[in-house]
Amino acid sequence: MTEARDTRQAELVAAVLAGQRRAIARMLTLVENGRPGKDAALAALFPHTGKAAIIGVTGAPGTGKSTLVNALARHYRQAGRTVGIIAVDPTSPFSGGAILGDRIRMSDHSGDPGVFIRSMATRGSLGGLAHATRDAVRVLDAAGFDIVLVETVGAGQSEVDIARTATTTLVVEAPGLGDDVQAIKAGILEIADVLVVNKADRPGATQTQRALKAMLELGHPGDRLAFFAHDSQLPLSVQSPHANGGANPEDTMWQPPVIATVSVEGKGIAELAEAIAAHRQYLEHSGSAARWQQHIIAQELIERMRDVLVAREIAQIEPDRLRAIVAEVQARRLDPNAAVHVLLEQP
Repeated sequence: MTEARDTRQAELVAAVLAGQRRAIARMLTLVENGRPGKDAALAALFPHTGKAAIIGVTGAPGTGKSTLVNALARHYRQAGRTVGIIAVDPTSPFSGGAILGDRIRMSDHSGDPGVFIRSMATRGSLGGLAHATRDAVRVLDAAGFDIVLVETVGAGQSEVDIARTATTTLVVEAPGLGDDVQAIKAGILEIADVLVVNKADRPGATQTQRALKAMLELGHPGDRLAFFAHDSQLPLSVQSPHANGGANPEDTMWQPPVIATVSVEGKGIAELAEAIAAHRQYLEHSGSAARWQQHIIAQELIERMRDVLVAREIAQIEPDRLRAIVAEVQARRLDPNAAVHVLLEQP
């Protein structure tokens, strides 16, 4: 039976590499649900990744991220490029699945064989992304899509994980949301490679652009590695040189442009695509791309290692022992921190 499953899995991998849509959908389901064979399938696909341009789209709810993604996909398709879209939606409290609002907004592309759209539920994952988002992006990359657009859930303040996945991160702002610069308030300006003022036909758009440019002039790090030096859980030995105060002048040259768009009308989308291409070119020519890849791979290894170790430790805890420790904490004879250490000790 194992041999038959391995054969089916090999056939599925081959079909994904051939770009067959049904196979891609099945593989994404395998990845998202963590079904048996997922790791082996991803391992087979991994050598075929690294070619797609990964573009992250993040920002506060109501800024028009889905409409912007829709407009960008249309622009790239008109240029003859294939597009994969991962739209991370909130989780339904009833089914546990994704609330498919983004799919409705992107229905323009439903009949286009050069566009593949997948909605993923966060399922309690923080940071604006689903746990399986990074692997889903790799599936689309291996399937041969030129562009992979990843739209986050719109979580606001915790929505920085996208910068660990995307090559270029767009932070989307819109006028009239109760604050001149909601992105700054949310603490995600630092991850922006390109700032987008969407719905720029609304009153206050010029003021929002001016405020964003002023904040950039006051001091944008210009290097995402500097941002993650403060956020990273990596040992200092594998962090960026910036973590120890060093700086490479070439890494600070990129200044995020502020692009105004009216995505429902397609205005500013061509300029936005040019800014994205310019950032990708900068990464390649400055050498930042290789260093950035090293950093995010190391970060991913730490995260995956943590998940494996936690699962392994939990599996070793006997239910009766856990209930006994819970009773001790409930009776206030043991504090939660001490309880964790007791659970981690050998019985």
